[in-house]
Amino acid sequence: MTLSDKDQKHFFNLQKGFEGEVMFDRLTEKLQCECLILNDLLLKTNNTIFQLDTLILLPDTLYLFEVKNFEGDYFYESDQIYSKARSEITNPLLQLSRSESLLRQLLTSLRFKLPIVSSVVFINPGFTLYQAPIDKPFIFPTQINRYLKKLDSYPLKLNEQHRKLADQLISLHLPTSPFTQVPSYNFDQLKKGIICAACRSFSIDFFGKNCICKVCEHKETVGDAVMRSVREFQLLFPDEKITTNVIYEWCGGVGSKRIIRKILKENFTIVGVHQWAYFIDN
Repeated sequence: MTLSDKDQKHFFNLQKGFEGEVMFDRLTEKLQCECLILNDLLLKTNNTIFQLDTLILLPDTLYLFEVKNFEGDYFYESDQIYSKARSEITNPLLQLSRSESLLRQLLTSLRFKLPIVSSVVFINPGFTLYQAPIDKPFIFPTQINRYLKKLDSYPLKLNEQHRKLADQLISLHLPTSPFTQVPSYNFDQLKKGIICAACRSFSIDFFGKNCICKVCEHKETVGDAVMRSVREFQLLFPDEKITTNVIYEWCGGVGSKRIIRKILKENFTIVGVHQWAYFIDN
């Protein structure tokens, strides 16, 4: 669907942030020291919800990282960060301070005491912050590898209490964020067709039992492609019935209704007969 300018900007920011977290995850997963790494935790303490990008549990310290994927030139002035065009952005230190405070409260409730070292990681190599004070917990792109190398030199070993804490934090993770903002949509306004599993384009050609993307040449069986589209339909329209006609239209009218029905019968339980028939999960 075509997003409004506001929704498009929000989506871009979410995508940019996610890509930055993935970049940092790929670096931290190379750590060889004895540690536990928890990514993207959504927690709640004292009726307050907070999110942790990356938490690294080492034997004597918890390392908390707020990852930012800013790109371009910025400058620091009077405890604020501005873009080159003098647009103020939210200082990530405020978010970091809040997360650290709430994490400390949660640890206290779990009766676990460990010092917390918090830092903001600017992951994008194309980021520059002018006038950055040296006493702030900023880790810049050129410093990340050295910082992680220092963590990797930890000689101490984890014990069962550390693993218990990690398990407790994972068990407290909230699977759904209350802050999710999804634009309103309906079936008629959404573009129909099977999307390539690799590059997300609609440029799919069908050859017998397989389909191939004309953009990236990703190959997939027709059955897998249709079922992937069905799962997307269920995610977007959880209250709608799955019928042959609806899924045929959702997939952009590819193949035939006979093929769609055959795939649905192989993966679902059919309820009803003739034009009143629909499918439910087994």
